[in-house]
Amino acid sequence: MNCAISVENLQKSYKGRAVLKGVSFCVERGEIFALLGVNGAGKTTALECIEGLRKYDGGKIRVCGRTGIQLQSSSLPAHIRAVEAVRLFAARNGRRADERMLSALGVDGFAKKQYGGLSEGQKRRLHLALALVRDPDVLFLDEPTAGLDVEGRASLHGLIRALKQAGKTIVLASHDMAEVEALCDRIAVLREGKIAFVGSVPALAAAVGRRHTVRVISERGEETRETDRLADTLLEMLGEYKRLNIGVLDVRTDRGTLEEHFLRLSGGGR
Repeated sequence: MNCAISVENLQKSYKGRAVLKGVSFCVERGEIFALLGVNGAGKTTALECIEGLRKYDGGKIRVCGRTGIQLQSSSLPAHIRAVEAVRLFAARNGRRADERMLSALGVDGFAKKQYGGLSEGQKRRLHLALALVRDPDVLFLDEPTAGLDVEGRASLHGLIRALKQAGKTIVLASHDMAEVEALCDRIAVLREGKIAFVGSVPALAAAVGRRHTVRVISERGEETRETDRLADTLLEMLGEYKRLNIGVLDVRTDRGTLEEHFLRLSGGGR
């Protein structure tokens, strides 16, 4: 595979307790990739090791190209203006601020505002702009839309997709399963310091089983059944309604949400 990030047998321990137990995966160039895990699974530690923010005990990490990082808990001095922050980061990296990028992110609309007076959405856009100052090949986004309203989330999702179209490789950390499903090409699930799954969302659904939920709304109310045999269960239920001469108003089938599949595989649903 054409890897932008290669992680091989990554190991990390804290005070004798193993947190990462031989984690290996590859992030392909130009894809949006999510690393998921319940609290304590090792997700944050793995990301910090890959980003270069934390030392690790064993294994190999290779990141190809320049990196940009948008941390969830980033903050700036309250008095600094947005444009000043961008120019400062640009100068630190030996570059000039890209006016087209600032315009695309909407930063030019609040460029002269002080950081302390920015809305949560404006802060997210500014931090993304700072992460993009180096024109990175690989971009790490940690909970990029946390705290945003629906409009702000939709807008940032559009920007993330545009960055992918521009050839950026994006690693996403998010607790929002709908966001992961909407944006990501592939996901990796960590469980107790090991990789439990790597693949697409449909592949994750297949990995945890083909269990469906069947809901039939009829004249006598709503009935729900779980099954691994969708066709047989549908025929059985509808045959029963026909035999009893009960009118069927609606039939729905659901294979489960990404969150349900993730919890089952990660151990969070125990």
